[in-house]
Amino acid sequence: MMSVPTLTLFIWKLLGKLLVLFELGVQVSILSNASTFTRCPEVCICTADLLSCTRKNLWHVPVTLPPTATTLDLSHNAIVQLHDYWLTTLPRLETFRISHNKIKNITQQVFRNATYLVHLDMSSNHLQTVEKYYFEDLVNLKELLLYNNKIVQVDENAFVTLINLQKIYLSWNRITKFPFESIQRLEHPYLRTLDLSANNLSSIPVQVIATLPKYIKNGLYLHNNPVKCDCSLQEMLQEWKHRGFSSVQDFIEEHTCKAYPNMFSLIKTFNYNKYFKVCSWNQRKFGIPEVLCRVGESFIIDCNTSFHKDNTTTYRWISPHHELFMYPEHSDQTHQPLKNGSLKIINANRLYSGIYECIAISELQKINETYEVNVTVHHPKLVESFSTSLTTLLGCVVSLVLVLMYLYLTPCCCSKCCRKPISPPQDCSAQSSILSATPPATDGTNRKISANKHVVFLEPIKENQNGKVKLAVTEDFDAKNSKFLRLKLDSESISTAFSNPIMSPADA
Repeated sequence: MMSVPTLTLFIWKLLGKLLVLFELGVQVSILSNASTFTRCPEVCICTADLLSCTRKNLWHVPVTLPPTATTLDLSHNAIVQLHDYWLTTLPRLETFRISHNKIKNITQQVFRNATYLVHLDMSSNHLQTVEKYYFEDLVNLKELLLYNNKIVQVDENAFVTLINLQKIYLSWNRITKFPFESIQRLEHPYLRTLDLSANNLSSIPVQVIATLPKYIKNGLYLHNNPVKCDCSLQEMLQEWKHRGFSSVQDFIEEHTCKAYPNMFSLIKTFNYNKYFKVCSWNQRKFGIPEVLCRVGESFIIDCNTSFHKDNTTTYRWISPHHELFMYPEHSDQTHQPLKNGSLKIINANRLYSGIYECIAISELQKINETYEVNVTVHHPKLVESFSTSLTTLLGCVVSLVLVLMYLYLTPCCCSKCCRKPISPPQDCSAQSSILSATPPATDGTNRKISANKHVVFLEPIKENQNGKVKLAVTEDFDAKNSKFLRLKLDSESISTAFSNPIMSPADA
C-alpha cells in the first residue's frame, strides 16, 4: 500500500492532467464553435459586409450568421417570427431588410440593445398594430418602413424614443386614426417624412397639424384617404399648394375627400366643385410677413404668437438652412435667440435670406404655435452701382442730343461764315465749256465765217502733267502777235487760265 504522501502526490498529478485535458477540450470547442459561428449559411450569399438570403423560402432566420455583416437582407421569404436577442450576434449590423414575409407581431426583446441599427424595412408583412415597445431600443434608427401591412392602430408613444428618426413610411395600411399629438410635441427634431397616404383616415386634425413646422408639413403625405370634405382642410391644403410643399404638389390628383357620408364616391380636392363654394379659402391671401435689411445690418425678429403671457413657453427658431436656435444653448456669431422669444441677427449676410420659423411651445397648455417671417437681406452696393450706371448713360444721351442740336439746329448769323465753299471745277466740265465756245453775236450778220478759223482746244491730260490742262492751237495760229493771248499752261493753274479773257484777231 502507498503511503499518504505518495497518494497525495499521485492525486495532484492526476488532477493536473485532468485540468490540462479539460483546457484542451475547451479550446477545441471554442475553435469549433468559432468556425461554425463565422461560416456563411449555405442558402445565403456573403460578401465582405453584406449577407443576402432573399427568396430562399426560409421559415426562420439562419442560426449561424457572420458577425462582420453590416447589411442583412431576408426579404421575400416565409418568416413568421423573430426570436429574442437574435441581433446580439451581429454587432455591426446597420441595415436590416425583412420585407415580404409573414411577421404578425414583435416581442419586446427582438430588438433589445440593437442601438446600432439605422435602416429597418419591415414592409409587406402582417403587422396589425405598432406597439410602444416594438422599436423603443432603436435609438439610432433613421428610416422605418412599415408600409403595406395590416396596421390599424399606432400607439401614441410608439416613436417617442426614436429621437434620430428622419423618415416613417406607414402608407397602404388600415390606419383610422394617427396620434399627431406625438409629432406636435416635436420629439423628433430630424423628422422630414411621415407618409400616411392610402389609409382609412376619416378626419384630420387641422388645428394640430397647423402648428407643425413647415419642414414636417412639406413631408406629411395625406393623399388617398377617405377624409370628410371640410373647409378648414381645404384651406390648409390650398395653402400648402400655394407654398409649394412636396406633400401636395407631387400628388395633386390623388388628394380626395368624401363629400357625402352615405356615399362611397370621392371627389378631387383641388378640382372645382360646388361643395367648396361656401369655403372662403380663395378670398384669403396666404402671405408671410416680410422683413427687409441690408448686408451688415443687425435686426430683431419677434415671435408673434399668443403665448407671450405664458411664462412656461419655450421658443425654437428654425433658419432657412434648417438650423435650430433656442435660448440659451443654441446660438452662433450671427443668430442669438433672446429670452422673450425673439431672434437677433447680427451682421446679416445674403445667405441668411429665406423663411424663418418660430415654434412656441407652452408647457402649461400642452400645445404649440408656429410663426413664420420671410427675411430678405439685400446688398446696397448693387443698387448704388445700378443707379450710377443709369445716371451716366442718361448723361451721355443728353450730351449727344445737345451736340446734334448745336450742329444742325443753331441759326447762322454770319453770312460769310455760312457761305458754302466753292468746289474746284471738274475736268469734264472745264473741257465742255471751252469746246462749246462760239464767236460773239456782235460781229454782224454779213460777216463771213473764216475757213481758217483758229480753234482753241484742250490737249488730253497726260500722267506727267499732274492733272494740269495744256492748251494747244492749230498750225496757222500766229503765236508771235503780242496782242494774242499767251496761255501759261505749265506754270499756272486751270482756274488762272480760265479767269483771263481770250482775245481774237478782230479785237486787235
